[in-house]
Amino acid sequence: MSEIAVKAAEAPLSKTSVTEDWLAVAIGLLVFALALFNVSGIDLLGWAVTTSVYTSLTQALNPVSKAYAALGGGGALLATWLSLVVVLSLGVAALGGNVRRFAVSFTVVFAIAYASWIAGSYAYLAAVTPAEQQKFGIAWSLKLTNEGGFIVALLAGIVIANFFPRFAEWLKEAIRPELYIKIAIVILGATVAVTAAGRLNLASSILLRGVAAIIEAYLIYWAVVYFVARKWFGFSREWSVPLASGISICGVAAAIATGGAIRARPAVPVLVSSLVVVFAVVEVLILPFLAQTFLWQEPLVAGAWIGLAVKTDGAAVAGGGITEALINAKAAAEGVHYQSGWILATTATVKVFIDIFIGIWAFVLGYIWTNHIDKGPDKAKASEIWQRFPKFILGFVVVFALSLWLALGTTPTIAKALPAAAGEANVFRVIFFILTFFSIGVLSDFRKLWQQGFAKLAAVYVISLFGFVIWVGLLISWLFFSGVKPPLAS
Repeated sequence: MSEIAVKAAEAPLSKTSVTEDWLAVAIGLLVFALALFNVSGIDLLGWAVTTSVYTSLTQALNPVSKAYAALGGGGALLATWLSLVVVLSLGVAALGGNVRRFAVSFTVVFAIAYASWIAGSYAYLAAVTPAEQQKFGIAWSLKLTNEGGFIVALLAGIVIANFFPRFAEWLKEAIRPELYIKIAIVILGATVAVTAAGRLNLASSILLRGVAAIIEAYLIYWAVVYFVARKWFGFSREWSVPLASGISICGVAAAIATGGAIRARPAVPVLVSSLVVVFAVVEVLILPFLAQTFLWQEPLVAGAWIGLAVKTDGAAVAGGGITEALINAKAAAEGVHYQSGWILATTATVKVFIDIFIGIWAFVLGYIWTNHIDKGPDKAKASEIWQRFPKFILGFVVVFALSLWLALGTTPTIAKALPAAAGEANVFRVIFFILTFFSIGVLSDFRKLWQQGFAKLAAVYVISLFGFVIWVGLLISWLFFSGVKPPLAS
C-alpha cells in the first residue's frame, strides 16, 4: 500500500492535541465569520476568485465581488492562493506536519486543481441551455456545467497517481482530502440554511427523511456486508468489522473508528480505507451520470441515493454537487428550472445523519467486542462516543443554525443580505471541493488492486456495492423521496 494512502487514513489519529476535525471546524467557522461581515456592509471576502463559463480565457476569472474588480482575475486568484496557503499552513503546523513541505506542495496542488476547474468551465464542456450556447457562439456542449471541473480534477489526480507515482509521493503532504471536505461541509451549512429558509416545510421534510439513512446504513448494509465478509470469503472478525463499516457506513472515518474500537491492528483499517477511496472514485465517475439519465425527474431521490451509495464524505458530498449540476442541466434543457442547492442539501443531510452516529456505533461494537468476543481488562467506555464523534459535524450544525436564525429570526435587511454573504463563503466551499476531488484522485493508485491480498478485499467490496448497496440505497431513496421535488427557480 502506498505511503500516501497510509498518511491519509491515519491523519485523524494525529498525536497532537489538535485533530483534523477540530481544525476543519476552526477554518470553516473562520470563513463563515468573515463572510458574515457582508451582512453589515463590510466585504472581507469579495477578493476571492470565482470562475465563469467562457470561450476566451480572459473571461474566465474574476473576483466574486464587484467591489474588488480592480484586482482582476489574476489578482483574485493570487489572493485566494495566498490566503489558503497561510491559513492551511498554520493548521498543518497545529497538526504537527511539515509546514515548509506543505506550503510548497500545496502550491502545486492548488495550481493543478484550480486549472482543472478552469478547464471544466470551458463553454464546450459547461454551457447548458441553447441560450447559453448561442451566447457563446457554439453549436454543441457536453452540458456538464462548470462543475464538470470536479471530474477534470479527479481525472488529473488519477493520472498523476497511476503514471507519475514519484510526483504523487512528492505531493503527499498537501494531499488531505478528509481535511478539505470537512472544511467544505462546515461552510456548506450556510448555503443549506439559506436554501432551507426559503421553503422551510420542504427542508423539514428532507431532514426527517434523512433519518432513514441511519436505519439503512447501520442495520441493513452493515449486517449484510459483515455476513458476506465472514461467511462467503472467510475473513476474521478483525477484518470483517472494519470492512463492514467502511463499505456500509462512511468509508475512511468509519473504518478507522470501528477498527480502533475493536482494537484491530493498525494495518487493517488503513488497508480498508484505501479500498474505500479507490471505489469512491469509481462511483463518482459513474453514479452521477446514471442519476442524470434515469432519475432527473426525481432529483431528490438522486441526491439521497448518492449520499447512501458513495462511502466517503468527500466523494459523496462532491458527487452530490455533480449530480445536482447534471440533473439541473438536464431539467433546464427540458424547460424545467429547479432552484439550486436542494439536491446537494439532500445528499449532505443524508451523509451528516450517517456521520453523527459513527461514534455511537463504534462504542456499540467496542462494547460487544470487549465484553463478549475478545474479553480483556479494558472495557468500552461511554466517553468513547464523544471521542469517536466526528467533530466537524458540530461546525456544520453551528453554521446552519446561525444562518437559519439570521434568515428567519432577524430583520428583513439582514435576511436580504445573508444570501450574498453565504455566496462568498460558498466560493471557498467550491475551492475545497476541487481540492478534495484532486486529492482523492492522487490517492487512487489502481495498482493497489493487484497487491497481494487486496484482490480478495476488493471482491467483497464489488459484491457488496454492486450486489445490493447501490440498489437497496436506490430503493430506500425512492420510498422516502419519490415525488418530493425542489422548488422551481423564480
